[in-house]
Order: sequence, then C-alpha cells, then structure tokens
Amino acid sequence: MITRSSALLQRPDPETKPLPVQARWQAQLAGAIRDPRELCRRLGLDEAWQDGAERGHALFEVRVPEAYLSRIRPGDPADPLLRQVLPLREEALATPGYVADPLAEAEHTPAPGLIHKYAGRVLLIASPACAVNCRYCFRRHFPYAENAPSRAQWEATLDHLRDDATLHEAILSGGDPLAASDRQLAWLVARLDAIPHLKRLRIHTRLPVVIPERIDDALLDWLTATRLQKVMVLHINHAHEIDAAVIAACRRLSDAGVTLLNQSVLLRGVNDSVEALAALSERLFEAGVLPYYLHVLDPVAGAAHFDVADVDARELVAGLREVLPGFLMPRLVREIPGEASKTPL
Repeated sequence: MITRSSALLQRPDPETKPLPVQARWQAQLAGAIRDPRELCRRLGLDEAWQDGAERGHALFEVRVPEAYLSRIRPGDPADPLLRQVLPLREEALATPGYVADPLAEAEHTPAPGLIHKYAGRVLLIASPACAVNCRYCFRRHFPYAENAPSRAQWEATLDHLRDDATLHEAILSGGDPLAASDRQLAWLVARLDAIPHLKRLRIHTRLPVVIPERIDDALLDWLTATRLQKVMVLHINHAHEIDAAVIAACRRLSDAGVTLLNQSVLLRGVNDSVEALAALSERLFEAGVLPYYLHVLDPVAGAAHFDVADVDARELVAGLREVLPGFLMPRLVREIPGEASKTPL
C-alpha cells in the first residue's frame, strides 16, 4: 500500500531560527558535524535517538555540513532530510541479500581510481571524500584507500582512457568529485581534455546541494575552460533540499554551459509518496534541473530499512504519470551487476 500523505512536504517552520552557515565551502567541508550526539543535540532530538545514532555511526561515520543542517526541521525525527543523514540502530542488522559491494564494482576496476562497467564511458574516483554521508550510500563500504591515486598513478590510470578510442565520456565520481580542490580538478580535467576521442565530461555530485557555495569562481574557471561538453548529474531526493542558495548555484552552472540532470534514490520514509516525488520534479525544474533517474535502492549492507518494494515503486511512478508532464518524469531503474546499462522497471 502506497501512502500518499503530504506530511513530509510540510516546510520547516519559518519562525525557527536558522542554524549558522559559514560562507566558504572549504570551511563548511572541514567543519561538518561528525559526532552523532552533536547532530542530535543541534536538532533537538530526544535522547532516545542517540544510542542508535552512535551504533550506526560506528559502522559509517556521520557527516553533515551546516548548509544542509539548516534545512532540517529541528525536533522532527521524521524530517525527510534528517532521515537521509541520521545513523540508526537498524544499520547494524544483517539482511539477506544486502552486501558490501552491491554493484560488484570491484570486478570492474582495471586501475586505481577507475571503474569501467559500460561501453563508451568510464568512471573516475576523483575524490574519496563526501560533503555529507548519506545512510543509503551504495559505496559506504568502498575501499577508497585503494582508489585514491597520486598524480603519477593518475597518469598510469589515464593511459587506460588514452588507449581506448571507443571511450567518449569520462565521469567524475567519488566520494564526491567536487570535494577535491579546484587545483586538482583543473589538472585532471586538462588531462581528459587532451584525449582527442573524449567528447563529454560528466560530474556526479551532491556538493552543489549540500554546500551550494562550492559553485564559486574558481570552479567555474576550470569547468568553462574545457572543450568537452559538460553534464552535471546532481543527487537530490526531496524538494526541501532545494533552497534559494541551491537554485542560485544551479543557475551559475547553467550559465556556464552545464547541462543539469538529477538522479534520486527511492527511499522509504523520505520520498515514497506521489506527492513527494511530484514536488521534487517541480522544484528541480524551478532550479533548471531535469529529472533523470529514480533508482530503486541498491542492496548495500546497512540500508535495508530504506527499501521500497518494486510493486510499490511501479505504483508510485504510475501515479506520477497522472500528475506530471512527460519531461518531468524520472526513469525508474535498477542497476544490476553485469548488465550493459541500467535496467528499467
């Protein structure tokens, strides 16, 4: 049964005093909350949540920057943004079928920092760090220490791209690629730009959402310098994640010639209603972003409590078709290891 309650769409109380937000993205990244008790305290959560938060944190550390924290409704453990970042005791439960590497990425890593699963494109782990640790992350167990190349190692990894003329697209991922310094990203993108058979640069990132100040002049300098067509795939799961600062960041990217898409994950208790998903698509378009994928949950160990059954996912998408124009409809997909592309549901 699909709950179509609009409770999760309630805006934060406008009279709630906003939490302070630092201006520079580097300061926010360094100053993100990494203590589960501090997260509970800052949001006025009952002490009953602290034990579970500490248990989940022991498995996958909490990380929440101030800009994202400021959009969470204090005192509400059901807030759809808080649900994405608050560790829970359920993360310690072993669930059959939920594993450390649900997409079998270890089988498709021919060189450090490089994942090659699909024809015509490769994925580069441009940074092992994230600005926010989402509790459902399919890479929460990823061996980043083994996939953080030095510049010398990057040159060897990039040889894989130089030697394969069938590749047309390089995807920067992570972690979050925009957690890397602009100096490092400018160097890496310049190397990609020099590979003649590459046509597109795709960046998968959550940073413009969780710390909108990341879209600054230094980033735009290297991004606009490349000849490659630029696509940025954002990761936004709920309309409340998009505030005025996020919209301003998206507009700067659009003005720089970046095509903006969004991929979401269907998450129980976050966006598993027609109302929530429709509001997300509408809000994305207001920000100049087109819905792209709606992923069902990857079965990563520690995230089973977010799962939405396939039958319910299909019912939700059917409901969306009744209220949204076609260009605002995300494609419902699952990633299946070994398949040549995402699998539509």
